[in-house]
Amino acid sequence: MFAPCLVLVAFLPLFRLVAAADQIQEGEMAGYLIVPMEKVRETYNAGFSMYVAAWPLLSEYPGHRFQTGLFGTWMFAQYDGHPPTNMYSDIEGGLGWWTDTRFATKTPKFIMGGVAPNFSEWANGPGAGQGRNWDDPKGQYGVAQLSPWLLWPPDGLNLKQGTCGELVGYGYLPLPFAQSKSTTAGKTVPTGDNCWTLFLNTRNFKGPVAFFTPYFWSHATLADPRLTGMLLDTRPSDPNRALQMETQYVPSMQSADKNGNTYARIAPTSFPRGPDGASVLVHRVTSYNKKALWDAVKAWFEGGAPASGLIDSRESTLHTFPGGGRATWRIYTTSAPEKERVPLAWKSFATPVALDSNTFGYRWNYQMVATNDSKDGPLVKLPEYYHLVTNNGKTEWAAVRAEDVPPETGLLQARFDRPREDRPEPYVTPDDAKSCWKKPGPAAGPFQAHLGDGSVVKYYWYRFADQPALLNADLTDQEREAMQARVEKLHRNWKKGRDYLPPPAVGKLADIDPALIVSPPPGLEAGYVPIAAKQAAKE
Repeated sequence: MFAPCLVLVAFLPLFRLVAAADQIQEGEMAGYLIVPMEKVRETYNAGFSMYVAAWPLLSEYPGHRFQTGLFGTWMFAQYDGHPPTNMYSDIEGGLGWWTDTRFATKTPKFIMGGVAPNFSEWANGPGAGQGRNWDDPKGQYGVAQLSPWLLWPPDGLNLKQGTCGELVGYGYLPLPFAQSKSTTAGKTVPTGDNCWTLFLNTRNFKGPVAFFTPYFWSHATLADPRLTGMLLDTRPSDPNRALQMETQYVPSMQSADKNGNTYARIAPTSFPRGPDGASVLVHRVTSYNKKALWDAVKAWFEGGAPASGLIDSRESTLHTFPGGGRATWRIYTTSAPEKERVPLAWKSFATPVALDSNTFGYRWNYQMVATNDSKDGPLVKLPEYYHLVTNNGKTEWAAVRAEDVPPETGLLQARFDRPREDRPEPYVTPDDAKSCWKKPGPAAGPFQAHLGDGSVVKYYWYRFADQPALLNADLTDQEREAMQARVEKLHRNWKKGRDYLPPPAVGKLADIDPALIVSPPPGLEAGYVPIAAKQAAKE
C-alpha cells in the first residue's frame, strides 16, 4: 500500500538480550488485515472519503525498518473495459510509518501516496516524492499545495503527539482547477483535467489541502503511449476499492526450548479500545459522483454562482460492512522462505465485526489480550508470546501466556528497545538563484514551525501559481494564471472550521499537529500558500 523506500538505513539490533542471545533469531511479523465491504454502483466514480482510527501501533518506535500502514485503501482508475496490462497506478498512502520516515515517533503520520505507473515515481505530498534528487525529481513536484491554512512537511503530515484511537477523516475528490489539453510536454499526447484533491476532516482542520497535478499522471504516457487516456488525470475512480491494513514489518524474535519446541515473541503491539471494549477502526466509507462537488465548482469557475464547497451527500453512497474479515499476519525469521512463513491464530483473540452497518472494528477475547490504560489513552495489547503448533495438519502460531514460555528460550528476558540511530538528515530544497524555488520565488518568509516529532520546518509563502509544483506541471503562464484566479475564488469563499466531508456519527476526531495550522501574512489571505523549504531536527 505504501510506496517503498529504496534507501537503505543503517540501524542497530532491534532488541537487547540478557540471556540466551545465541539461541534467538531475529524475525518479523507482516501481512494484511482485510475488511470486506459491500459493492456500490459504478456511477459513484468521483472519489471517496472515510474515517480511520489513528493510534500508536507499537509501544516503542522500532527504527527505520518499521513500515506499516493503519487501515486504508487503494484508489484505482475506472475503465470501460479491461484495464491496461502490466500497469499499476493509483492513490494509496494514508496513516502509517515508512522506512523513509526521518522524524519518526510512535504517533503515525499521513502521506498522500500517488503512484505513477509501476512505481516509476511517487508523490507523497507537496515537495515530497521518491527520494530527494532535485536534479532528477520523481514525484517531488507531483502535488500542488492548495490550502492557505495547513503547512505540509516533507516527512509527512503530523498528527498531534499522543493521538490514540481518534478518527482522521480523509478522501479524494476531483476539482476542475485545470483544463484538458491535447498536448503534453509539446507532444501530441493529451492530459486530462482531473485534479484529485485531498480533503481532511480533523478536529482542528477541515477542508481541501492539496491536489495531484494532472501532469503527474500524464507524463508517463510520453514514454508509454499505450497508457494515453488510461491514468487518473483522465479516468474516473473505481468506487469498489479494497480496504485493508498492510503491515510490512513489525519486529519479532523466535527461539526453541530444550525439546525443540519453537516459540516467538512480537514487539508489544496494540489497538485502540473503546468504552465497550471494542475497537472502532473504520467508519463511513463513502463514494461520490460528479454531482456531489465537481459540477457546482465547474459552473462557478465558468462564471456561475459560487459553490459552497460542501459535498452534497445526496450524490453519494455509503459502503456497508457485512461483518467478518480475515488476517494474513505471519511471524517468520528474516531469511525464511515464503513457505515457512507461518500465520498467527488471529481469530483466537480477535473477531472482525460490523459494529454497525457503517463501522468496522474488532471485538477481543479478553482472556488472551490485555488492557493497557496508557498515558495517551485506552489500548488493547495483543498477545506477545506464541507457540508453533500443528493441529489437523495446519501449522500456526498459537498465543500463549508468558508463564508458558520455557525460560531457556531467552524470550522472557529479551527487550524491544528503540535503536540508537544517526541524527536524521534534513530535507532541503534547491538554493540556486535560477531554480524554480527562487524564480519568481516566495512572496514572504522565511517562517518556522516547531513540530511535535522533534523537527523544525522552514517555510515561505508563495503565490499559488508560482509554487514550484505548478512551475513543473507543464502549464503555460496563461494556464497558471487561470488556476490562480480559480484558487483565489476558493480562498475567499471556502472558509476553514466547517465540515466539508460528511461528519462522523461515532468517535472523536483527531488533531493535526497544532504547529502545522498556519495563517497567511496580512495581504496574502487569498491566492497564497505555505511551502516547506527545509525540515531538520531541532538543534
